[in-house]
Amino acid sequence: MLTNSLIQSILPSERPVKKADGGGLHICVLPNGKAQWRLSYRFDYRQKTLKGGTYPEVSIDRARVWREEMKAHLAEGKDPAHIRLLQKYEIKAENTTFQQLAEEWLAVKREGWSARYAGVIERRLQADIFPVIGKKKVRAVIPQMMLEALQQIQDRGALEMAHRVRGYCSEIFRYGIPSGRVMSDPCSDLGSVMRKRARVKHRSKVPITELPRFFAALNADTGSRLSHLALRWTILTMVRTQETRHAQWSEFEGLGGPKPLWRIPAARMKMQLEHLVPLPPQAVELLRELKELNVYGKFGNERFGQYLFPVIGNNDDTISSSRMLVLLRRLGVGDKATVHGFRSVASTILNESGLFNADWIEMQLAHVPQGVRSVYNAALYLDPRRKMMKWWADYLEDAERASKAIVIEDKTPKKKPVEALGWFQSSW
Repeated sequence: MLTNSLIQSILPSERPVKKADGGGLHICVLPNGKAQWRLSYRFDYRQKTLKGGTYPEVSIDRARVWREEMKAHLAEGKDPAHIRLLQKYEIKAENTTFQQLAEEWLAVKREGWSARYAGVIERRLQADIFPVIGKKKVRAVIPQMMLEALQQIQDRGALEMAHRVRGYCSEIFRYGIPSGRVMSDPCSDLGSVMRKRARVKHRSKVPITELPRFFAALNADTGSRLSHLALRWTILTMVRTQETRHAQWSEFEGLGGPKPLWRIPAARMKMQLEHLVPLPPQAVELLRELKELNVYGKFGNERFGQYLFPVIGNNDDTISSSRMLVLLRRLGVGDKATVHGFRSVASTILNESGLFNADWIEMQLAHVPQGVRSVYNAALYLDPRRKMMKWWADYLEDAERASKAIVIEDKTPKKKPVEALGWFQSSW
């Protein structure tokens, strides 16, 4: 039997010194002088040791009580070490707040998201959810609390946003279930009591029959040539606005050869997959004009010179996300068309031509068709897509050629004589 005087008389040595009290309980004095209670026992035919705190914080009497508690678990066929592990998780689960769980979920998800997308979700949670339930214990959050937070989003008219945020929160709760910190998802049944989403509204587009008039208006406009070229580039390559805005010279390959290519990195793509755009000759001509206009690159300014469409003072050092849309409105088609809508125009024209496989078109639009390929190959259909892109460029060129017979008034604020510029006419 151990006594206080006996424990205090034990001197530390190079190796731990053990003194038994009985029933598997013993004190272990470590080389640093720290005295630790331990319990040796057998469970499932294996020898195990469990730590029970330090002396004198845990007295001899309390250590003996702890020994009997652990033996009671053994008598019930339970492993004391497993019970302690469950208690540890339980304490962590009881103290975890929703914000802590959400931040952990975000850290895991960031690896598969673009920085922009992760930032959008984080800002939505910070603005609408954390102020309401962020500091509440995650186990204490009930459906009524979640509904209150989501109703605040709905009350400002952001119905689609409310449903998206509900989806994020549902993922967060489900993320905490395997670790035992969450027992159930309080968002699972809220969809039936939330206001209905607005019907999906497809992006407006310029009717196919109005393409010549569109090009006539574009050529009559005396606004920024950079805006014109950005819009032309987006239409010609069938990419999204963001992919045009952040295009960099380092992403182009083989511009002087028979197979020029634009390799857009996965980090900039909506689906987080590398996208290859085979470039027709008309696209290469646009690049030559853009290169000539890029004074930053000419004078060695690496920060702005790296982009096709650089603008000092704007976010990300490139043209703004609304600049092409403003141009469309000035041309008189902004009320019935969006920049994104030209992708739909291209898809319709290419599909209706009957010349191209639907999978080629979907691949060119950077879509991943269900059931077409289980593993996405960035180079899939590259040769037929190159021929398709040449056909598309020729189609647009024919539409612009037809626009020369249409007279359009220049609608730019600053009036001056208009000299119609052909789409593919170089400025140098």
